[in-house]
Amino acid sequence: MAYKITKDKFIKLVKTEGKKRYHDKHPFNSLLYSGKLTEHQLHGWIINWFYYQKNISRRDASIISNCPVSDVRRLWMNRIINHDGYGEVEGGIEGWIRFAESAGIERDVLLSSECLPGVKLAVDSLLSFVKNCNWLDGVATSLGQIFLPAAIDKRINALSKHYSDVVSPDGFRYFMSLMAQAKNDSNTSINLIVKYSSSKQDELSILQSLFFAEDVVWTILDSVYSHYVVQSPE
Repeated sequence: MAYKITKDKFIKLVKTEGKKRYHDKHPFNSLLYSGKLTEHQLHGWIINWFYYQKNISRRDASIISNCPVSDVRRLWMNRIINHDGYGEVEGGIEGWIRFAESAGIERDVLLSSECLPGVKLAVDSLLSFVKNCNWLDGVATSLGQIFLPAAIDKRINALSKHYSDVVSPDGFRYFMSLMAQAKNDSNTSINLIVKYSSSKQDELSILQSLFFAEDVVWTILDSVYSHYVVQSPE
């Protein structure tokens, strides 16, 4: 059996290699951050990203279903509650809907809109991957949250600076709440991976799972960029 590298070295490797592939460098996000998106393009992103948003809990449910460790299942259940909401507490799905409404997209329009074929294919491939892989690799697909707080900060700054005529301030509340949650969730993922990976092969598989998840997000943004920026910019 190939031995694991040290905890600190592995965490550093995850952060270094993951950051290289993180989607904040995608051309569509570059346009978003620099204020160069039209309202049409911004709405296209919001509508298509919603398909990813509303399927996050399904991914997390598959991780729970594949995991034989009750302590991990209880811990991971919080993610589904946080995303789906509980009682009168809004979750991430409702938060994205409210963000869409703050940008001028009616709730019924968002809920009834179909995403682009490439977006659906990418998200569905992630769901299929997590359903069929071991639970630890499923957890690894969430490691991109390590970089989310910094990306959210850039997103809030861009929306407030460049798109205040499109997005009302109410739309920022979702991102503010997501920032703190992402820090907690990413720490949980890292701790689980360090605790339950038992070999270097496990660690390599974890890295590949993280890379796959980032490829999925890049593919989503590729589809949005191709359709809304290249083919129909207005």
